[in-house]
Amino acid sequence: MSETSADLWPWVLAAYAAPGVATACLELQDTAGQNVPLLLWTAWAAATGRALDQDAREAACDTARVWEETAIAPLRAVRRALKIKAVDMDDDDREAIRRQVKAAELDAERRLLLALEALSPTPSGPARPPIDALVAVARSWSSSIPRPGLTRLAQCLPA
Repeated sequence: MSETSADLWPWVLAAYAAPGVATACLELQDTAGQNVPLLLWTAWAAATGRALDQDAREAACDTARVWEETAIAPLRAVRRALKIKAVDMDDDDREAIRRQVKAAELDAERRLLLALEALSPTPSGPARPPIDALVAVARSWSSSIPRPGLTRLAQCLPA
């Protein structure tokens, strides 16, 4: 399979496992309010020669917002709450529930990525560096553009 026909989910798994990517993504999520699946989809689009115009970015942001607000953020909040030991809750039980919630959160992110992949244009050119696409989608997602964090992410992504 050529790089330009790579499916999104396997690409995301490989990219997220690359040194520094998870840290950069979580920093962008936790300190800048960015949506990690949306950013990774954008980087994949650049890596596979897919040009994301304003309409594509807006449609992707709309889809990501629904998933973020309805499923991903609530599951993340529960998972993080379960990380804290509770006086009247058995640690093994709490951790078992936390693992189940984490699995549901990851599944919701995977489903968001599949929805984003369905919105993706076909490849129309060579792979491009991801930074411009990341900045453009961050601008569509939020009024604040975390350029240093996006630059760190772009530098950590596999070529």
